[in-house]
Amino acid sequence: MQRDGDVAVITLDNPGRRNALSRDMQHGLRALVDEVGAARDIRAVLLTAAGNAFCAGADLAGNAIPEGQEHLSRGEATQKVMEELSNPIITGLRELPVPVVSALPGAVAGAGIGIALAADVVIAARSAYFYLPFIPKLGIVPDLGTTWFLQQLVGRGRATALTLLGERLGAEKAEQWGIVWACVDDAVLQDEAMKVARQLARLPAHAALETRRAYEAASRNDLRAQLHYEAERQRELLDRPEFAEGVRAFLEKREPDFRRLTA
Repeated sequence: MQRDGDVAVITLDNPGRRNALSRDMQHGLRALVDEVGAARDIRAVLLTAAGNAFCAGADLAGNAIPEGQEHLSRGEATQKVMEELSNPIITGLRELPVPVVSALPGAVAGAGIGIALAADVVIAARSAYFYLPFIPKLGIVPDLGTTWFLQQLVGRGRATALTLLGERLGAEKAEQWGIVWACVDDAVLQDEAMKVARQLARLPAHAALETRRAYEAASRNDLRAQLHYEAERQRELLDRPEFAEGVRAFLEKREPDFRRLTA
């Protein structure tokens, strides 16, 4: 992990294997997510990858049944790894107290889709594409939250078609469908993503969690329940110092400075 001021940069860094998710990479990623969650001086995360692919999905060649688990079937061993290692990466990203930007160069395939879409803001290079080989090539379901994220973002019809057909979805169409926030030229991907991360780093400290939780609540609530949820959150949030700073900044015709509240 590297730092750019109060932005943490996490890079998937095994370009020779197109950043396939080996167990070692998953352990490393989980440890970094935990480190960011515990840090008090990080205000945003940029999640990206080395080389010309974000992530090729699971490392099918390198993820053998772990030593000591030979009595388990491949399916049983995989479920154990997913529940103890892989899935906590996704929940860890979604529970970070700071905003997460993912910058996607090239292929975003298989389980890599769940990692990419766990971010709050997704920015893709024009060369990027999403590819779900699960059902048509392997006879298994999308994982690491891919089914949840895609249905939330594009609806059941498009998510189902992407899953069954296994066709590549290019970055520009992904932008049209609302899967990514922006599609940019490859040469400026990292700069544009960092620009967004720095902007998000200026938000109130609770901005990311409150936003995620509000829209997750909206996905399960009817209108009356969501109106009640919003009123309940405003009851607490309007009494926080961030709101007072926002009002002062408005009256003084300046940008609010939320960083000083958590310095």
